[in-house]
Amino acid sequence: MECMSTGDAPAAILNFDVLLAQHAGYIPAYLMYGQLLVRESRPEEAKRILSTGIAEAGKKGDQHAVSEMEALLADIG
Repeated sequence: MECMSTGDAPAAILNFDVLLAQHAGYIPAYLMYGQLLVRESRPEEAKRILSTGIAEAGKKGDQHAVSEMEALLADIG
């Protein structure tokens, strides 16, 4: 989040990749990462991350997170 707030998108992307590799069950990261990728004009990567996040959130029964990520995914098209 710090990297995102300072505008260092490459570092933020790297940190999200490491975070999700080590903690795939950390659901909030998928939405934040997807939002970052959309802002960085990387829609295909955002779709992949959000789809993975939706599946992970579904496993945990986190319908709120599922709906947030599905809404962003729909916005991407």
